[in-house]
Amino acid sequence: MILSVIKAPDPVLSLPSKPVEKIDKKLRKLIRDMKETLLAARDPQGVGLAAPQVGVAQSFFIMRKNHGESDEMDIFINPKIIKKTTKENLRNENEPIEGCLSVDRIWSPIVRPNHIEVEYMDIHGKTHKKTFSGFEAIIIQHEVDHLNGILFTTLAMEQNVSLYEERGKKLYEIEL
Repeated sequence: MILSVIKAPDPVLSLPSKPVEKIDKKLRKLIRDMKETLLAARDPQGVGLAAPQVGVAQSFFIMRKNHGESDEMDIFINPKIIKKTTKENLRNENEPIEGCLSVDRIWSPIVRPNHIEVEYMDIHGKTHKKTFSGFEAIIIQHEVDHLNGILFTTLAMEQNVSLYEERGKKLYEIEL
């Protein structure tokens, strides 16, 4: 079932999520529905979806594999970023700017570490520790921010970077 994606400024998006206590049939169904919802997102195409974005204040998210190009998903339950490093320039012109399914048609070049190590559980309750880099590291940090009640627009203002509104196929800088 395709779920409704919660839009800013809904207060659920600014609340920290609670840890997942139990992986059961209800959680598995919600994850299946979130996968269907993410795959249905076309304008823009979604690459990640956190539980708070569908109105559930629990600590998990899904991410499309292969830099968002695959219909297969990774599931991150109770994720913790345990290490962040930057091994190259923070951002270059070829990297995508961030957007969000909960913040329609707004984009920003958020500066984030480009290498992270994450500890999380999968759908079977098995704990993993894995390193991610590049676009996948950006997606994971963005989704973990959702779990902590932080939107990328807040980071843009904190970093004093521009926000852009998409109109048609062009981006226009927003005056704040």
